[in-house]
Amino acid sequence: MEPILIYGFPAGSSMGLVAALEWLGKPYRLCRVDMLGEMREPAYARINARHETPALVTDEGRVLTETMAIASWLEARDTERRISFEPLSADADRMHQLIAYVNTGFTGSFSPLWSALEMDPPNPPLQEALRGWGREAVIERHDKLEAMIGDTPYLVGNRLSLADAVLVGVARWLDFHAIARPDRWPRLAALRQRLEGDPAVRFAMAIENGETPAGSGALRGHIPLAEVIERFGC
Repeated sequence: MEPILIYGFPAGSSMGLVAALEWLGKPYRLCRVDMLGEMREPAYARINARHETPALVTDEGRVLTETMAIASWLEARDTERRISFEPLSADADRMHQLIAYVNTGFTGSFSPLWSALEMDPPNPPLQEALRGWGREAVIERHDKLEAMIGDTPYLVGNRLSLADAVLVGVARWLDFHAIARPDRWPRLAALRQRLEGDPAVRFAMAIENGETPAGSGALRGHIPLAEVIERFGC
């Protein structure tokens, strides 16, 4: 069977993994999940008890959660090195380093902002404090990533990799939360523009928006969440 990526909308970090599957070029399927609705339902816990996306049903029918674990699974199957690098090479080490930073400190800096946005019932004083804390954290983490980006077109050298895929789904949250102008970090802004113009990323964003664009041909269709839970949920 083809692996199934369970991705979230709106503005899910998992959008970048859809792009990575397009770059990889091997057959896959998708399962679309409303993160503000069905992801919070009790049944979804059979896929991920933490009620989060992304998740991946492997070609052996096992459910794998957490972005870094899914990226590692994809890397191990990238025999042609389309989205990764030779194991133990300097480029592979840098890719792992950047994936880890983006998926932990960089992504985590947005948590107070999401908490403030989703708080129910509202608590205005707490929400305001969370927004202030989140804004400072996001700016600080962007400063650090800007310093880590080199002069190459992509995060690791001259070609796309899983590090770029992990970044592109999250970097747009800066605009969503209106924290600062992207050009405050010129290297990161240029990288974002380059990535967001990539055909596979445009395809992934269109998929996220519920459209049916033409991609590489690797996508074999969508599977409803209810069916994924019934077949593969524990």
